[in-house]
Amino acid sequence: MGHTYIEQRTDRTRWFLNDRFGMFIHWGLYAIPARGEWVRSTERLSIEDYQPYFDEFNPVRYNPREWAKKAKAAGMKYAVLTAKHHDGFCLFDSKLTDYKATNTKAGRDLVREFVDAFREEGLKVGLYFSLIDWYHPDYPAYGDRIHPMRDDEAFRRDPATFDRYLDYMHGQVRELLTNYGKLDLMWFDYSYDEMIGEKWRATELMETIRSLQPHIIVDNRLDASGEEGGSIYSKEPSFYSGDFASPEQIIPPSGVVDDNGNSIPWEACITLNNNWGYAAADKTYKTAKTVIRKLVECVSKNGNLLLNVGPDAQGEIPPESLRILEEVGHWMRQNGDSIYGCGQAELPKPEWGRYTRNGNKLYAHLFEESIGPVNLAGLAGKIKHARLLADGSEVFVSRPWNAAMYPDDAYFNFARPEHFTYPLPDERDTVVEIVLNNE
Repeated sequence: MGHTYIEQRTDRTRWFLNDRFGMFIHWGLYAIPARGEWVRSTERLSIEDYQPYFDEFNPVRYNPREWAKKAKAAGMKYAVLTAKHHDGFCLFDSKLTDYKATNTKAGRDLVREFVDAFREEGLKVGLYFSLIDWYHPDYPAYGDRIHPMRDDEAFRRDPATFDRYLDYMHGQVRELLTNYGKLDLMWFDYSYDEMIGEKWRATELMETIRSLQPHIIVDNRLDASGEEGGSIYSKEPSFYSGDFASPEQIIPPSGVVDDNGNSIPWEACITLNNNWGYAAADKTYKTAKTVIRKLVECVSKNGNLLLNVGPDAQGEIPPESLRILEEVGHWMRQNGDSIYGCGQAELPKPEWGRYTRNGNKLYAHLFEESIGPVNLAGLAGKIKHARLLADGSEVFVSRPWNAAMYPDDAYFNFARPEHFTYPLPDERDTVVEIVLNNE
């Protein structure tokens, strides 16, 4: 099982490992209370408490074409939208529930508009779908660890009815994979406690997915709740273990490997502030510099970055988010070659920053200014030439007099004489493209 599965996974994830940078979009009724997407759970809100948001949901400024243009301009190559989050509200026109966008004042299938708009811009499309459902009457409530009604005995469920929920959940996945054309990615969220693996009828669900859209890639959360130790990491991954690992709000210290030590596809999902869904009071935004450097860090460890935006109740991405995306996009337009199609360099991490690599092109990402020439440990005699990636200008590779005692290392600098100190052309991340001799 394991071998063919890994070969198929390699085929399916080829585009994903090339594209490296995607947009996550968390959007739903929770944009109205604007206190994050878990508001029902954290504030123990009943369905009745939450109902006013359904009654008034009317995102008059929702224009996914604008979202798609912003994502593309930021250098993102794919996007994933929350078709259904834990609150059970569907942005798509599901025939299996009335709790959906088409029954709100919006009156539209918001998922269909999303997939059409993003495909039009040439981006690949994915959908997030919650395995968890706080609206459905057969989903475990009282005694569950995270359900809004976890402490209310009136919400005790008969375990025998859970299969009704699974039929519903599987039915909705079938709708998404049948009614919206070719999807590139399915992002399930998430397993926890005993709600894991076959509790979701995971083999059956994956068989449905593979029969409907065999090429689609799926995350590993039918099985692992985003933590290490799920079966995607094991020597013999299970049929439903997924195509990529999904570390959340963390970049794994040394990338992600399986129990054999082989790199496996992975993607860090990261918020722009500290919330996934729109949170009006949360102004703790990461800088563009941080986003750029963290994207580079992911790629330097063979990973992707899925960067989240949380549009507001009107359907607009917050202006702070757009400003960051625009600046990241400016950097990507000049330096994207050091990201797309790149991965780990198989060289020790340099003191001044990080390496990414694509074939005989080695990309030096300088985060830190150097005193004198910049050291390339172990690369003496291996370099054909070096250029500043942003503008193609020559970078001087030599061994100046003050570096003579390190015969195995190569050195470069941005101007002459090479033993002087020069400022970094881009303090966020200066990228030097080093073409290596064909060894």
